Amino acid sequence: MSVIYCQNLSVRYRQSLALDGVSFTVDAGDYIGIVGPNGSGKTTLIKTILGLLEPESGVIEIMGNPVSAARHWQQIGYLPQATTITNKSFPASVAEVVATGLLGGKSFPRSISTADLQQVTAILEQLEISHLHKEQIGNLSGGQSQRVLLARAMVAQPDLLILDEPTAALDPSTREHFYETIARLNREQGTTILLITHDSGSIGKYASKMLYLDHKLIFYGSFADFCHSADMSRYFGDSSQHLMCHQH
Repeated sequence: MSVIYCQNLSVRYRQSLALDGVSFTVDAGDYIGIVGPNGSGKTTLIKTILGLLEPESGVIEIMGNPVSAARHWQQIGYLPQATTITNKSFPASVAEVVATGLLGGKSFPRSISTADLQQVTAILEQLEISHLHKEQIGNLSGGQSQRVLLARAMVAQPDLLILDEPTAALDPSTREHFYETIARLNREQGTTILLITHDSGSIGKYASKMLYLDHKLIFYGSFADFCHSADMSRYFGDSSQHLMCHQH
């Protein structure tokens, strides 16, 4: 069973056709880098997968179910854009913030159990930030904050992890470290990953496939296929194509 099945998907956003006839399938364990110019429909696609936008036409399924039936915390982890903590006095520790990622799957009254705290400890160790567990979230650097928010998205052990420009505010060194962390999660845990990025020159070092959007689906497949595609040579030019493919 595919994790995501998308067939002839069209979506309007603010009266404009943001996605036009997009079709693709994501298999379990895929790591998809979603790239394209500004305003090309990348975030619209993610919001549609999450059930936040309604398609105008077409079919989209998550793990064999309609999107409306698949939206719960145990299946999907989500790290949205602009998640930097700017309130330095925000009264929560790293462990408390990460634990909130477990609340969505609980019935009322929601509370954190001893088993939940063990899950929090495990994900902090996995992301190499266990030394920060008592630190106030507002005291962290940008890179540390992103790892904490990634831990919150991952703590419920989702089958699918969706990240929307998670490295936009990070310096180059921290960005590469973050990419390496995501790649390790994909490789060692088998988590299926969709990652939106403007960093088309780097994502080929880590992702297994590229989905290039410009309202329509321009390319979907492996970076090796992208490298050898005559259509992509004509679309991007040889130089840009090979800067993106990371096959040489």
